[in-house]
Amino acid sequence: MNISTDKIILPELLCPAGDIVRLKTAVDFGADAVYIAGEEFGMRTAASNFGEENMREGIKYAHERGVKVHIACNTLPHNDEICRIPAFLEMVEDAGADAVIAADLGTIGLVKKYAPKCELHVSVQSGVVNYETANAFYNMGANRVVTARELSLSEIAEIRAKTPKELTLECFMHGAMCVSFSARCLLSSYMTGRDANRGDCAQPCRWSYSLVETNREGQHFDITETDKGTYILNANDLCMAEHLKEMYKAGIGSLKIEGRAKSQYYVAVTANAYRGALDSLKENFENWTLPSWVSEELNKISHRNYSTGFYFGTPQNAQTYQNAGYVRDYAVAATVDGYEDGYIVATLKNKFLRGAELDCLSPKEAPFKVKVLELFDQDLNPIESAPHPMMKIKIPFEHPVKAGSMLRMKCD
Repeated sequence: MNISTDKIILPELLCPAGDIVRLKTAVDFGADAVYIAGEEFGMRTAASNFGEENMREGIKYAHERGVKVHIACNTLPHNDEICRIPAFLEMVEDAGADAVIAADLGTIGLVKKYAPKCELHVSVQSGVVNYETANAFYNMGANRVVTARELSLSEIAEIRAKTPKELTLECFMHGAMCVSFSARCLLSSYMTGRDANRGDCAQPCRWSYSLVETNREGQHFDITETDKGTYILNANDLCMAEHLKEMYKAGIGSLKIEGRAKSQYYVAVTANAYRGALDSLKENFENWTLPSWVSEELNKISHRNYSTGFYFGTPQNAQTYQNAGYVRDYAVAATVDGYEDGYIVATLKNKFLRGAELDCLSPKEAPFKVKVLELFDQDLNPIESAPHPMMKIKIPFEHPVKAGSMLRMKCD
């Protein structure tokens, strides 16, 4: 049976933001909702995160553009932290946040008490893997549960079928995968004293390991063919771009991109690519295939090898054993400030030469090429190269380019 495109309600595109710049980027490049954290209680202390002033500014910016903001309060707090949570939640609600993401049962109770106007979203940290648990959280007042990453699409579909339609299912569709069950990992605490369950993971799963036999002190045995040890704990990144139709059919209401510690460029690329993918799905649902430019875009960000995680059963390509490194093929050459009198006006990020062919990432559209046939400084003096970061440059171009666009170059 064909499904009318008028009846297709796309899942929410939920994007990460580690600071106010990345929040505005996510909004501008196509997010339906953004998730952020305050200076405490969020699972990514490596991100800059949001003080009260920036949180209020970010929520206002998003709401003016029809985008929701969810606040992560999803660490597992210890006794000495609990007393600070009520005041934080009251501030979050007063700032106008749409939802609070929580994992700890005590914190969930505090959310209902001190931020009752916010939706309650149950974090992936809570390990929801069945419909009874999802229903239990719904009965506790949850509007949404984030399912554990270890579920298949068929398991998610069963949860959807056996829970109230008012309960939204949110699932990760892109980003880093954790070697531990739903990110509840103790490796970092044991090895570095940094508690992963309170947002301070040192990511020891990305380190190289060797085999040691207890009676042979000091002898390390390689368990791969290299002399650098094994990266046996190093999980590949998740990418479900080609399978959005299956995720929609499973009943997922929110598609989540991981990465609050990632760069502004990462946020822009992923938001723009998945916005384009979802819009194309709605336009041509029955015969949909992923637009080629979307997959090309997702390969232009820093990433590990991609996999589909657990969505189709036990992962067959879940880890990279050779190294822990990222694939980095593109770099941002300049950010576009505007378009004036036939010139792209931009701020330089990385040096390039006149004659370069740049790739333009523009909000809510497919990328396009910008050939730098001529290059000028801000006073329209011709220059052979743009060598100084943050200098203003001008590039002749035949049509306007949106402010906030990014000009990229392929790395050598």
